[in-house]
Amino acid sequence: MIRVLLADDQPLLRSGFRALLDLEDDIEVVAEAGDGMECLALVGEHLPDIALVDIQMPAADGIEVTRRIAADPALAGVHVVILTNYGLDEYVFDALRAGAAGFLVKDIVPEDFLHAVRVAARGDALLAPSITRKLIDRYVTQPLHLGAGIELGELTNREREAVALVARGLSNEQIAERMVISPLTAKTHINRAMAKLHARDRAQLVVIAYESGLVTPRDR
Repeated sequence: MIRVLLADDQPLLRSGFRALLDLEDDIEVVAEAGDGMECLALVGEHLPDIALVDIQMPAADGIEVTRRIAADPALAGVHVVILTNYGLDEYVFDALRAGAAGFLVKDIVPEDFLHAVRVAARGDALLAPSITRKLIDRYVTQPLHLGAGIELGELTNREREAVALVARGLSNEQIAERMVISPLTAKTHINRAMAKLHARDRAQLVVIAYESGLVTPRDR
């Protein structure tokens, strides 16, 4: 059973998301929050698999909520998915850096919404290749700011190659084909790289790959 917490200051939107989720046999909404501080309290109480968090909330916004969840070892199993009206804006980028597993635009179609919840619950990448490419495009239009303290030296050559391909928007299947390995081996390389780089998910790998200089916009 996938346990979900909904955090949005608009009750009507929460009700809509809950109505969709309640129809699914494998998903349970364990709590709802109307502001960021309530969200943090309920996350600590219920330990959901997924916290669907609005980017803009009273008391504490989605970025602050994400940062606090990511910093708490007791909440390591909670995957934060940001809800936004605006798509790829600077707030979403900050949320990804803070530790969010990805983001959903609020006008997403129901089938894609439910699929995204299940993908995030598995701990896989919530960001589809098309969304990853949008992240890359944002880096193309902005100067790079190399992250301090990002160290890629612990990665094997194959792990570095896999991370670079993730940052270019390839799926596990495409990475496996490019590296001439099985999809399972590709996923293993990615998971090991995430562990070594302390990245919570694939979205943060994309950020790390660019901020470390492993991949640059001209490599697309």
